[in-house]
Amino acid sequence: MTTPPPDQLRICVVGDELAAGVGDPKGLGWLGRVTARTHAPSLTMVFPLAVPGETTTALSARWEDEFNRRASHDPRIDQRIVIALGRSDLAAGLTLARSRLNLANILDVADDRRISAFVVGPPPGLAADRDRLAELSAAFADVANRRRVPYVDTFTPLVNHEQWLGDLAANGTVYPGQAGYGLMAWLVLHTGWYRWLGLPDDEASGS
Repeated sequence: MTTPPPDQLRICVVGDELAAGVGDPKGLGWLGRVTARTHAPSLTMVFPLAVPGETTTALSARWEDEFNRRASHDPRIDQRIVIALGRSDLAAGLTLARSRLNLANILDVADDRRISAFVVGPPPGLAADRDRLAELSAAFADVANRRRVPYVDTFTPLVNHEQWLGDLAANGTVYPGQAGYGLMAWLVLHTGWYRWLGLPDDEASGS
């Protein structure tokens, strides 16, 4: 008789280069910091699956294949998806309606397949994009909220945050550094992350 495999938690994180922590000298990004604070009783596997400059159209087309490659038919394995949304829809000229539809399609397919989803919205970037990005983040939040999917608004808390703005200025890019990714991680951890995973809320204390 063979020994059954241990229970597992598998989290696929699909998104653009922000999901990979680009700009962080420690190479952790927000995801590495969140993973370090996630202490599930089962074996936890987190797979960051980033594509630079990816729009929601491209993300909608690839996420399911990425997920399937890491999925298991073993019911003891808890398999989840994090959609880490970036800012590339703006540069690509996608309409707000198209961006909304792309996210809706992702979440609806995940729901049909009973894959629990969690959405992290785009953080502030170029000052010139501020108003459009605020609209985009609000649209993404509305799509997720209508489906009762957790949504982390990283734009509103950070758009005027001194540390965030200082980090972008120091990097000289639209990517945060160590402090900025730490702020994003804090927002994720304090906006339903533990509840989504069925872990005690007090896991977040001291984050």
